[in-house]
Amino acid sequence: MDVDLRKVRYFVAVAEQLNFGRAAEALHIAQPVLSRQIRALENELKAQLFVRDKRSTELTEAGLQLLADARPLLANADALRRRVGRAARGADTFTVAFMPGLIVTSAVRALVARHPGLTVEVIRTGYDDQTDVVHDGRADVSYVRLPIDRRGLQVRPLTAEPRVVVLPADHRLAGKESIEIADLAEEHLLQHPDLVPEWRDLAEEVRSGRRRAEPTAVHTVEEKLERVAAGRGIVVFPLSTATFYTRPDLVHVAVRDIGPSQVCLAWENSRRSPLITEFAAIAEKSARQRLSHHLRTGSASTPTSSASTPSPTSASEAEVVLTAGSGSGSASD
Repeated sequence: MDVDLRKVRYFVAVAEQLNFGRAAEALHIAQPVLSRQIRALENELKAQLFVRDKRSTELTEAGLQLLADARPLLANADALRRRVGRAARGADTFTVAFMPGLIVTSAVRALVARHPGLTVEVIRTGYDDQTDVVHDGRADVSYVRLPIDRRGLQVRPLTAEPRVVVLPADHRLAGKESIEIADLAEEHLLQHPDLVPEWRDLAEEVRSGRRRAEPTAVHTVEEKLERVAAGRGIVVFPLSTATFYTRPDLVHVAVRDIGPSQVCLAWENSRRSPLITEFAAIAEKSARQRLSHHLRTGSASTPTSSASTPSPTSASEAEVVLTAGSGSGSASD
């Protein structure tokens, strides 16, 4: 028996919502159609997937098992489709992914100048999918912030920059030139604590076990900044991200005693495209040029370096550090 992936997608939508009406709305189909498709899937699998009554919908053991298996199955199917699409497009399209705050224009323009017939696309990623985009074929290369899972990837160090804390403009620390991470021990971090281990190891809400959960997931930079502005917590960002998203109701302050955010270029180990090799060299050269420009001008814009330099003590000391080949580092978006 062949499993119908369309029915599996319908099943996942219901399993995640535990509500047929909301799932049907998300899928843009009628609820009776969705119910029939789920019954058909149960008949094909010879297993009951949901227990329903007038008040609730719950997964059975078989449903829980299918949900665990369905997500990677659908992800692999999507990746297959994207890879086939990439092959169908041929060698005349190249896609570059980048994290918030990173500006990739100079490297992209340099590649286009060398290959006038090449179409170069760019896509924005987040911390959750910065490597997924190269694994599933959406991008040929991705500018990533460490740490990442390096399995199956080639990773080339490019830049490093200070991390800063973003605060409401009326926060008690907003007027400081720089602070230490201990000054944030009583604050609520709107990111996963592991993304800022220096904060995690001394935070009052973590040590006391009273860390409050966010009522809804926060994924994008913009969502995080809205919550910071509302006084609901703080975030720790790379300097370039904080300056890129400048707002009058927010300030950012340098944190003296935490490590820099390290930026690398990543692509799949199995890819042998000359364009990837060429772009990686261009990206590295662009990083060196931006560092040279920064050192000449003293600008506090995005610092870039592929060599080791002393760690910064303030946001203006942007010529920070990246030891080539280093596997360590912190990241946050």
